Amino acid sequence: MSRPERKGAAVPLTAAEYDGLVRRLRDLEDKEALHALLIRGWRALDRKDWQTWIDCWADDGVLEFGPWGEIRGKEAIRAKVEEAEAPYPSMQHHILNTHFEVEDEDDRATGIGYMWFVAVTASGTTSATYSMGGPYAWDFRRGPDGWLLVRQRLGVLWTAGEDALQAFEPEIPLPGGERRDQDRPHV
Repeated sequence: MSRPERKGAAVPLTAAEYDGLVRRLRDLEDKEALHALLIRGWRALDRKDWQTWIDCWADDGVLEFGPWGEIRGKEAIRAKVEEAEAPYPSMQHHILNTHFEVEDEDDRATGIGYMWFVAVTASGTTSATYSMGGPYAWDFRRGPDGWLLVRQRLGVLWTAGEDALQAFEPEIPLPGGERRDQDRPHV
């Protein structure tokens, strides 16, 4: 928006222009806060700092992950992710192509992005890696202490290498309630 200026003095904003500017600034700040929340949490996963990661979640959080199905509740989410990822000697969680939409009137936001996960599967070597990628979709809620993750949907579109630890393999129910790992193609 271009505004006429007088030489030596700025033209004051109208109330509507000021309100619009405040709204746009708040939207940018919220989007940056959402991005920072995810970066803080997922960098913590790389360090196996489970507490910092789970602090990014609301108590009633829901994780929907293709191979695992739906996991409800902050502590159940932490337990499953820690169980799956703790055995890897090192990991990198990449969050790519993010986009956020903030709904000011009800302190909610949504986001999308892509995951690229790479893990070293054997100690003492950097060549034994497993990786996977897929789409993220997030729901967030703003609370008194800032934004929290309420729901994460994560699909797996591709894998590469062998998941020697089989932490991310889907399970299929068998008759009688037993479970077995499902063979899944990878590239």
